[in-house]
Amino acid sequence: MEIVQIDFFEIEENDEYKKIIQKVVQTCFETEKLMNTNLYLNVILTNPETIRATNKHYREIDKETDVLSFPMFQKEEIEGLIKKKENIVTDILGDVVISIPRVYEQAEEYNHSFERELSYMVVHGFYHLMGYDHMEEEEKKIMRQKEENVLQKLNITR
Repeated sequence: MEIVQIDFFEIEENDEYKKIIQKVVQTCFETEKLMNTNLYLNVILTNPETIRATNKHYREIDKETDVLSFPMFQKEEIEGLIKKKENIVTDILGDVVISIPRVYEQAEEYNHSFERELSYMVVHGFYHLMGYDHMEEEEKKIMRQKEENVLQKLNITR
């Protein structure tokens, strides 16, 4: 079973993006013990206009952003699926929507490679789907540690 579905919306398909995303999602799923859950992740790559419209429609925030996450489960539900270790009906963990032009901008701004910035956005979106957040300082600390752990496993550093 594929653990990631990648869709291109209003941007050109790109095999390099697909390879990066597949490798990152594989590492995320292995790290969080999701390999035997029959869950998969949907990643939508798009442009700033589409992500702004999506943000406005679903979150009532009329602003462009780099990555949006739409989880399908609560954190406790995911933990329950992992503990059961039994195959459930194939289901989507959630959607991660990424603005590819913003990936390029932020890679340049932070002096990172494109691969590092795209990988970070995928990992960041993934952990939002897993129920983590960064609104409170303590939550942010936990989420950042998890993100950095996956990026280190991939040997993707700052």
